[in-house]
Amino acid sequence: MNYERILPEIIQKNDKKILLLVIDGLGGLPDPKTGKTELETANIPNLDYFAKIGSCGLLTPVLPGITPGSGPGHIALFGYDPIEIQIGRGILECLGIGLEVKKGEIAIRGNFATIDENRIVLDRRAGRIPTEENEKIVNLISENIKEIKGVKIKIKTVKEHRCAIILSGENLSCDVTENDPGKEGLTLKNIDPLSEKGKFTAEVLNEFEERVISLLKNLNSKAKCLLLRGFSTYPDIQTFQERYKLKPCCIATYPMYKGISKLVGMEVVECGEKIEDEIETLKNIYNDYDFFFLHIKKTDSFGEDGNFEGKVKILEEIDRKIEPIKNMKFEAIAITGDHSTPSVLKSHSWHPVPVVVVSPNTLPDKVERFTERDCSKGILGNIYSKNLMYILLACSLKLGKFGA
Repeated sequence: MNYERILPEIIQKNDKKILLLVIDGLGGLPDPKTGKTELETANIPNLDYFAKIGSCGLLTPVLPGITPGSGPGHIALFGYDPIEIQIGRGILECLGIGLEVKKGEIAIRGNFATIDENRIVLDRRAGRIPTEENEKIVNLISENIKEIKGVKIKIKTVKEHRCAIILSGENLSCDVTENDPGKEGLTLKNIDPLSEKGKFTAEVLNEFEERVISLLKNLNSKAKCLLLRGFSTYPDIQTFQERYKLKPCCIATYPMYKGISKLVGMEVVECGEKIEDEIETLKNIYNDYDFFFLHIKKTDSFGEDGNFEGKVKILEEIDRKIEPIKNMKFEAIAITGDHSTPSVLKSHSWHPVPVVVVSPNTLPDKVERFTERDCSKGILGNIYSKNLMYILLACSLKLGKFGA
């Protein structure tokens, strides 16, 4: 479905407001002991309320059977084709913490990880070291590794075990492999060129990794190496303002989601670290924008850690904290996730994500609970994430008639 071809002639501006609430890693799978998913286990009366008054369904983030990263998951929710517009995680991390990325520079997402003397990866997140510890390690690396083979290296703390890296110099390319083995118990990989043009960049990155490992070897920290991922440059992408005639904003606590919002032209509104801070910010800026992207992260973190009970508890906390939204006037509200992160898999997965759309201009169905299996019976059916944005625009009366 090529929305881009017909959108310019049917999009229309009005003062109606849209809220896209994304609960990261929302979907799950049943606990073998109970047969219930995290959503089915949780006490979530407010999410169930929205399911009862709205139109429910499931979202497939990319394609059936394809497990999405956070970038594709969100770019699809914003109405862009995640296959045609592929954005590396590195650029999102860098933009999210306020780093400027110039054309020709390579942006990289870094994860501190724990390895043994044989370079077997023991913990891909280094025990989620505190951000303060990350900052000390990053300062150590910055002081000792400023340039390799004429390529300048800038490294900055993101949060917990994450950091962002920018390479500046000549003959750089993203055409290289990542060194992350993808799971614990496997050997740290070498970075290899995918083509001749990636050969020099691979050499720089492998030397950088060696020097980082040497620096961290005797440090009293679980951080012993860097997993280098998401190599990317600044993409050419149409902004929200140009595409939808909206004045959009982002409310998020994690840098990566601020980064992808900046990339599509949203204004990032700073808020505190807690869910209630995000909700309070939403209320405070309600009059200033007509599209609000509100992102909640912790569900995904608990899912990746395999913490089923923790994910249930954070879902219940989210449910309590979003109650004020029930009394706010939005022409269209969508509540969903960017992808599923089942605790039983400890990772992102390919499973469709529950979604509910609430609007006076949509048809409520008979769904009673905001869960995977209940939403699968909803009137929206199973649609692609990239189509959700157009449903929200239509429900907000921002799309005119197509054709005679």
